[in-house]
Amino acid sequence: MSASSAAGATVYRRLLGYIRPYKLMFSLAILGMILAALTQPMFAALMKPLLDEAVVAQNPDSIKQIPLLVLGIFVIRGVAEYFSTYHMSWVGRQVIKTLRREVFAHFLMLPVRFFDRNSSGTLISQVTYNIEQVAESTTNVLTTLVRDSLTIIGLIGLMLWLNPFLSLFIFAVVPLLMLLVRLVSRYFRRYSSRIQDSMGDVTQVTEEIIQGQRVVKIFGGEEYEHRRFESVNENNRRLHMKLAKVRAASTPIMQLIAAIGISAIIYVATMPSMIRDITPGGFVAFLSAMMLVTPALKRLTNLNAPLMRGIAAGESIFSLLDEVREDAGGAVALDRARGDIEYRSVSFAYGADKGPVLKDISFSIPAGKTYAFVGRSGSGKSTLVNLLPRFYDPLAGTIQVDGNNIGDLNLRDLRRQIALVSQDVVLFNDSIARNIAYGGLHDASPDDIRDAARVAHILELIEGLPDGFDTMVGDRGVLLSGGQQQRIALARTLP
Repeated sequence: MSASSAAGATVYRRLLGYIRPYKLMFSLAILGMILAALTQPMFAALMKPLLDEAVVAQNPDSIKQIPLLVLGIFVIRGVAEYFSTYHMSWVGRQVIKTLRREVFAHFLMLPVRFFDRNSSGTLISQVTYNIEQVAESTTNVLTTLVRDSLTIIGLIGLMLWLNPFLSLFIFAVVPLLMLLVRLVSRYFRRYSSRIQDSMGDVTQVTEEIIQGQRVVKIFGGEEYEHRRFESVNENNRRLHMKLAKVRAASTPIMQLIAAIGISAIIYVATMPSMIRDITPGGFVAFLSAMMLVTPALKRLTNLNAPLMRGIAAGESIFSLLDEVREDAGGAVALDRARGDIEYRSVSFAYGADKGPVLKDISFSIPAGKTYAFVGRSGSGKSTLVNLLPRFYDPLAGTIQVDGNNIGDLNLRDLRRQIALVSQDVVLFNDSIARNIAYGGLHDASPDDIRDAARVAHILELIEGLPDGFDTMVGDRGVLLSGGQQQRIALARTLP
């Protein structure tokens, strides 16, 4: 087994682990698949008594029983396919829900550096597009794999029972089909991974023009953004067509190989030395089984596309879930800080190849004092402040709060002491009251929220809105000016 195949098998085993909590529903789906698979050889086997006894011999009992048996087989098949389809879909949606919950929870725990080096469009694509591909590989693929594999085994068993000699042609055809499957799998996996990356590019460009649409308009960037989107959109189309080309070529080649096998069987079976030993019903039953094996093999071959997409998506998702979480800090608890801050010989760089942003910075700020950092753009002002809540850690030196190295403090305790009003205001798609009481202030009373709004000079605006503090802001709410949004953000930071 190649390194790539071994890695793919490892990813798929990890994906199957998400099915384990739902083993009851999964077992019901497997039971349905087994019953559905058994109906195929049962139907083919009925061809022998149908021709030999009902048609040729005109046996009255067979004439009565066989139609009922055919009806019974299709009733069993219908019920079995309902059970397998519904229960496997149920398991699939649970897997999607679980993976999305884990990825979202992991986003909340990842360090700022991770988001610096990954575009938001790519990360959003992980939650939306990639996880859907994973679910398809763990549920839909399994449904076809189990049902059609059992179908093929049952049909080949029937063929061996009917005529072992003619069955040898099957064993000559199957290895050729498996070789084709292996070759096609390599292309499917390669292009599936590239398609997922291209979907991240499409999402990223779309998100950028939606978020920065004012900038695009004021600087006349519509034509440039149109060309940029057309480039990533065309790349996505081109990769999909390469995948479609491989899929389209593999199906007729497989059918041709199967047709050669069927033609050889018909030729040999109609030879004078063979035809004496085969009844019409036995020959039709054998040929029916052979014909039913072909579409089952075709469906198994077509599994490569969703399977490889799922494995490629799984690799991407698991690499994200395996990212190291943000350091939770030390064991020193900090209930309420006085506010003494001291930077001691602090140096920092965003990367070894980018050079230092801060070098040997030292200063102290006594509790209760207000300081402003002034400097040209890019001089490190924001970086200096971002080190305090440990969005980044210094490369050298220490930062102290009330005499405690912030690396020794519990990270949640440290950040609970700090309020942030950024120049890039974020209002969540919720009520004004919930925005003000966001996070650590979630237990705030209505009076606390009102007092914070009053101090931030936003109370009159809020009371003038149709629903007051219950007015929704964000994507579906009222339109607020930048200054009004800034004041709500300020109110959020007030105790």
